[in-house]
Amino acid sequence: MKFLVDGMLGKLAKWLRLMGYDAKYSIFPDKTLIVEAAKENRILLTSDIALYREAVSRGIEAYLIKGKNEIERIAELAKKLNLKIEVNVNSSRCPLCGSILKKVDKMFVKGKVPNQTFNFYNDFWICMNQSCGKIYWQGSHWKKINEVLIQAKKLTVNSKKEKQQNNDGS
Repeated sequence: MKFLVDGMLGKLAKWLRLMGYDAKYSIFPDKTLIVEAAKENRILLTSDIALYREAVSRGIEAYLIKGKNEIERIAELAKKLNLKIEVNVNSSRCPLCGSILKKVDKMFVKGKVPNQTFNFYNDFWICMNQSCGKIYWQGSHWKKINEVLIQAKKLTVNSKKEKQQNNDGS
């Protein structure tokens, strides 16, 4: 599944990349986004109702994202597209540029990360885009990432329970 995320949902693009999805972020004008989505066979994600309507009228698969924060947006998209809400570091993409991450030997990052980080962590990943090349590890931010995903999962579960109760006539 490939996404084209408009300029209003940049953080969502980063989250999709962390979850392993090909999510291209673009701040181009609406007409350009529609052409790009069609040309690259991408699902357009937007919070702009006019862009959403125009894309759908042109046969582009698009979703209007209404969530007020990233937790709600992740949950909303997961419900609409049955996405897995999880981060697998072996399939994650660079949250900055969207390129593939590759696990590298610890010695490869020596001198490229702070000494304290090098001494404390053993697993490192590098962005394969040479113009980016950012290095990642499962540091203290990892707990925050997991907390956000757990909250998003809870929203999808609660939503499914509410829907089931409504269908059961409860």
